[in-house]
Amino acid sequence: MKKQILALAVGFMSVVTFAQKKELRAAEKALSKSDYKTAMASLESVKGMLADMEEKYKSQYYFLNAQVLSGKNDLQGAAEAFNQLFDYEKQTGKKRYSKEAEPMLMSVIQKVSQRAINLYNNDKDFKNAAKDFYLTYKLSPKDTSFLYNAAVSASLAKEYDTSLEYYKELQKLGYTGITTEYYATNKETGVVENLGSKDQRDFMIKSGQYMKPEDKSTESKQGDIIKNIGYIYISQGKTQEAISAITEARKTNPKDLNLILNEAQLYIKLEKMDKFAQLMEEAIELDPNNPTLFFNLGVVNQNENKTEEAIGYYKKAIELKPDYGDAYMNLAVAILSGEKAIVDEMNKNLSNFKKYEELEEKQKALYRRALPYLEKADEIKRSEDTVKSLLNIYDILLMEDKADKLRPIYKKMRGQ
Repeated sequence: MKKQILALAVGFMSVVTFAQKKELRAAEKALSKSDYKTAMASLESVKGMLADMEEKYKSQYYFLNAQVLSGKNDLQGAAEAFNQLFDYEKQTGKKRYSKEAEPMLMSVIQKVSQRAINLYNNDKDFKNAAKDFYLTYKLSPKDTSFLYNAAVSASLAKEYDTSLEYYKELQKLGYTGITTEYYATNKETGVVENLGSKDQRDFMIKSGQYMKPEDKSTESKQGDIIKNIGYIYISQGKTQEAISAITEARKTNPKDLNLILNEAQLYIKLEKMDKFAQLMEEAIELDPNNPTLFFNLGVVNQNENKTEEAIGYYKKAIELKPDYGDAYMNLAVAILSGEKAIVDEMNKNLSNFKKYEELEEKQKALYRRALPYLEKADEIKRSEDTVKSLLNIYDILLMEDKADKLRPIYKKMRGQ
């Protein structure tokens, strides 16, 4: 009796194995015709038998399932299925399909990353771009730049909790984002160009079209990560957490200029201009030839009505960068800020002709002092504001020739 039961059991197992082979073969045939619906139906019919499936058929199931999901554009599902295959064959020690599957997984990863890039650049769908960037990173953990892209995208989608999670993961990984860029000079144009990769750059040098190869490292993104964490905390109303995040980062790198500048930006967000100014002074000690730092200090002092201090900082910025158009413009505006007090005094002395004339001359002297800086700002970067301001001063100072030349330009700029 026992022998009979055993024979029946063996017979049952043979039937089950046959059924598995049949459905897997049907799935394989449908897959070859890109009939993903039929292939998936065949795989679903044996899914419940996975626990008792022979090793070789189980590997085949994972391999076919990954391909079907990829064909149906379920990229996340396909990636998970490929990884199931790799894990299973690593566990069994028999790599029946892994070698063939590896380039297929790479193709899936490329599809996911390209979809993420399209969602970000073309569709401006930052929420789904963040998901695909993060999926790309999970599928290829060495490519940590995709995690950074996911954090940025999630922040733009206002998914702040998700963005914060990604940024903190980047911190744990010690991510810097520093990469090497490969430049060379185009012989025909004389322009220095980024040629993408070292191999491409070397090829273009050998072709004779380029010369003077040069490698450049990009700046670290660690400061930006800290800054963005701070901004997220501020948007969530967590001011103290924002300050703590950047303070903690600066303990590790107290002389890191980027961290100092990012902390300074944080205090602008918090409207603590005294702290901003203090940090800018600290930054100048580290980088005394940086014109932007002096320009920013000029802005801070100007906003606090410390006009002469602001003028001094703008002049220092110009000394370091003679074509600093914004510094010339702000310098002129700082000088002209003294006009209000003069005009107020003029209004009080409308009947006192002698005093009024003295004040009027004082006003004109102010215009003459600001004029060279305003003209330089217009020369470096003409805008409607620079032209309008110049016209106003030319008219007041009776500089008719200059005003007449500029007036049609101003009208054209305004579309008149």
